[in-house]
Amino acid sequence: MSTLHTVNKSPFETSTLKSCLEHVSDGDTILLIEDGVYGAMAGSSMADLVTAKTKAVSIIALAPDMQARGIDEDRLIKGINTTDYAGFVDLAAKNDLSHAWL
Repeated sequence: MSTLHTVNKSPFETSTLKSCLEHVSDGDTILLIEDGVYGAMAGSSMADLVTAKTKAVSIIALAPDMQARGIDEDRLIKGINTTDYAGFVDLAAKNDLSHAWL
């Protein structure tokens, strides 16, 4: 049973991404949306924690939210992919459960 976890808060303002990373199960997907996309940036204080999870879970950043915040794909942590809104819908349909980290 797979779960889609959505994180919409900046990891530099709240601990939601850190909590999500600590509770996610192997094979789950984390989708970074809204200000959560800041957690996908290479070289940040969260980069090591996020990188460590990319082997066990799929971590994806919502491309339109990255663009709205001026984050280019070349600034992402290696192993993180991006998706658009249609991909977001596909992820929601593909996973058995969804959990929003607020």
